[in-house]
Amino acid sequence: MQWNRIMLAAAGVLAMMQAGAATPTEEKIKQIIAPRMGVNVKVDGVSKTPYGGLYEVRTNGDIFYTDESARYMFVGKVVDLTTYQDLTRARVDELSAIKFSDLPLEAAIKTVKGNGKRVMAIFEDPHCPYCRKLHEMALRQIDDVTIYTFLLNIVTEQSAATSRDIWCAGDRSAAWEGGINSAKAAPKAGAACTTPNEQVLALGKKLHIVGTPTIYFADGSRAGAGFDLRSLEAKLGPK
Repeated sequence: MQWNRIMLAAAGVLAMMQAGAATPTEEKIKQIIAPRMGVNVKVDGVSKTPYGGLYEVRTNGDIFYTDESARYMFVGKVVDLTTYQDLTRARVDELSAIKFSDLPLEAAIKTVKGNGKRVMAIFEDPHCPYCRKLHEMALRQIDDVTIYTFLLNIVTEQSAATSRDIWCAGDRSAAWEGGINSAKAAPKAGAACTTPNEQVLALGKKLHIVGTPTIYFADGSRAGAGFDLRSLEAKLGPK
């Protein structure tokens, strides 16, 4: 009987591990910290990190950190100083993976390069300096790819108007490429032209996108800026 109880207990622990169930400490932290997070803030989960004895607190698409006693809250990024990788951003991207086919691609600007075999979607703002850097470092040189660009207007007050002009241009792809690569303004849009700007803003909110560029690859994985041509090619895969 004693052996059976031991085996059942071991099986229960194994099942919890396989299912990703929270440990007693993680559950305790969640119970303590949830009421302290404020009104309308739901704690989605708590898990121990492999760095600094910190616990990750996930809420509304954001990540915070606390200690084992749940007394202190750490707000900000955790960066690995040996690789300079933003571990917090990488974790957010991991948790934000999607099914690529669920994206409303009709609300994006479609640009086909070469055979267009590989696929990616990018949320960009026409006034985003990091977006320009991504184009300069990688996207200008990339080939054999189809890029769906969602114009997410979150950087400046002028972004929505600029996006409207680009969307309403006769050749959206050319207007976008000209604007982001050479700051060449698209013709002013007519009053009758409608855009998916509000739809894209709602989509960005749903996906918890807080910065541009944000990239989604065909496998649904998500990443931010910082790609050079080699790393982007590696992520896209063979042509």
